[in-house]
Amino acid sequence: MIFELRQYTFHPGKLPEYLKLNAEVGRKIRGNDYGKFEGGFTTEFGTLNQYVHLWSYPDLNERERLRGELAKNQAWATEYVAKIRPLLLHQQNKILSSVTPFKPPADSGNIYELRTYRAVPGKLAEWFTLTREILPAREKYSRNVGYWETQVSQLNEAVHLWVYRDLNDRAAARGKALQDPEWQAFLAKSLPLLQQQDALVLIPTAVSPMK
Repeated sequence: MIFELRQYTFHPGKLPEYLKLNAEVGRKIRGNDYGKFEGGFTTEFGTLNQYVHLWSYPDLNERERLRGELAKNQAWATEYVAKIRPLLLHQQNKILSSVTPFKPPADSGNIYELRTYRAVPGKLAEWFTLTREILPAREKYSRNVGYWETQVSQLNEAVHLWVYRDLNDRAAARGKALQDPEWQAFLAKSLPLLQQQDALVLIPTAVSPMK
């Protein structure tokens, strides 16, 4: 299985219009017939006016086939795509492969944190080895939804998604982790392997399977 992470940035003030079109038109036309919709979110902190959505496909060939079929759907082209294009400022997508099992939460009322780390060239595999070893200790404080390696777009990149009850839960969990000797040892070994770290705090939309 592969995942596609798409990030759409909208002109200021246009995100609500897009969300309405997405919920009332786009999701109804597309459903899960052209790839499985895993989650859709707006950004609360980080890059604003942004919609982040995650899709899964059996493989790259099936993604290409399904997106080709979607492009032929006249309702998709005329009732949805034509209407959202004027709202868009920027689009980005990434093809991701799983490093750990994808574990979407079954409960609702959550917030999510999407973290993107760029490793020193040649050091990403070492970083993932350390991450897999420390993950059970880190998950004592918060739940990991998925760890991925970016295969298409930015190279030497790790993407990970975490779920929290709210911002206070996030702050408490990260504070406890920073006091954990195992986590401290992990940071001492792993941080020199990284060049850049970015984070977005995400709020699920009304139509998101992950709530």
